[in-house]
Amino acid sequence: MTKVALLGTGAMGYRMAQNLLQTQHELIVYNRTADKLKSLLDQGAVYAATPKAAAEQADIVISMVTDDDSSRNIWLNPENGAVLGLSDQKIAIESSTLSVTWTQQLAATITSQGATFLDAPVVGSRPQAEAGKLIYLVGGNAETAAQVKSVLLSAGAATVHHVGATGQGMAMKLAVNALFGIQVAALAEMLGMLSQCGISPEKAMVCLGELPVTSVAAKGAGGLMVSNRHAPMFPIELVVKDFRYVLQTAQAVGASAPASQTVYDVYQTAIAQGYGDENITGVVQLFNACSVDPTVEHQILSSLSETQ
Repeated sequence: MTKVALLGTGAMGYRMAQNLLQTQHELIVYNRTADKLKSLLDQGAVYAATPKAAAEQADIVISMVTDDDSSRNIWLNPENGAVLGLSDQKIAIESSTLSVTWTQQLAATITSQGATFLDAPVVGSRPQAEAGKLIYLVGGNAETAAQVKSVLLSAGAATVHHVGATGQGMAMKLAVNALFGIQVAALAEMLGMLSQCGISPEKAMVCLGELPVTSVAAKGAGGLMVSNRHAPMFPIELVVKDFRYVLQTAQAVGASAPASQTVYDVYQTAIAQGYGDENITGVVQLFNACSVDPTVEHQILSSLSETQ
């Protein structure tokens, strides 16, 4: 049986770990905060004190962490990084949402150790992970992607797409998150405008939800906005991080990204106003006609004009 190491058991990693345990994989787990592993250990997971120790015991090593810095530390820490536990025949998978540049640098370091690397970020949040409906976007060798497909399905995937070369899975994931973030910000803005026109958000969403211009994802976000439910499934702080990586990627390849820049500024304003730990839908509070602070509105308008 394939031995899988999972590095990082936060909101998504924990659910992936549970899925792997339920499909009878031998699972080794590492988390920076070890006491958060108790539930997984009770379910049969094996504890690893360091990323290196986890990688040494596994055939496949999967990382699910927050950002480039966390990924760098968990893989390349000179004392106990996972790369020190890799060798020939092992496969390293980065499932976090990271910058394309760092992903490619990490791939080069890992393959220099003789191991194989895939970037395989996931589309979906906690409900999709629990329901086994995640979508993996894979970059790297196609044969290796096929080899690990059963493990990714066991971790909670409904679909595994091989996008292309190393880094292209990550580029696609950033594009997905940016498209979603742009839709949510645009919908929040329109609900605010319609509210000032005397159309309640509830009535607006009933109408917009029946029209083809509103995606399924935007419709779901609109429902959360109308009901003022912003529990963090995709916190605004992470939205801003992903837009920053999108803009870095665009700059690196010479692509124009004015819409991403504008919406990035809007979400930064949301953080400045104290909404950073709320779900992405919390951005609607910047446009709420009955509660918008004139200073906030001025900040938003200024950020828009600077990018036009």
